[in-house]
Amino acid sequence: MSGDAELLNFIYQNSQMGVDTIRQLIGVVEDKDLKEHLKTQFQGYEEFHQAAKELLNEHGYDEKGLGIMEKARTYFMINLQTMTDPSVSHIASMLITGSSMGIVEAIQKYRQYEDADPKIRDLMDKLRKFEEYNMEKLKDFL
Repeated sequence: MSGDAELLNFIYQNSQMGVDTIRQLIGVVEDKDLKEHLKTQFQGYEEFHQAAKELLNEHGYDEKGLGIMEKARTYFMINLQTMTDPSVSHIASMLITGSSMGIVEAIQKYRQYEDADPKIRDLMDKLRKFEEYNMEKLKDFL
């Protein structure tokens, strides 16, 4: 698989994880301010997901979404963690951890594929900045 396809599928999967996770958490969160932030974050992930899909198709690549096992594992982990501690602080902490992992992976992929299409690298860089912004905003809920 080419670097372009690797980067785009990373963006596609990362944003899919964001969409799925936030969708699940919106149903759990009762705090009005956090719920509003999650809705904004959800919209951002949806935009990245759609942009990655369009670029994948434009370049003739197939989308490689998250596998069923990864989706199920994430779903159950979120349920377990929010069941034991549904506090705003705990949910913000969970999301910060996820965004932090996404940032690290985005930087690694960005550096790994320096010769990738500049348009794709730009989208990857925007995703990283989006994740960093989300982490900063979520700190207010700790």
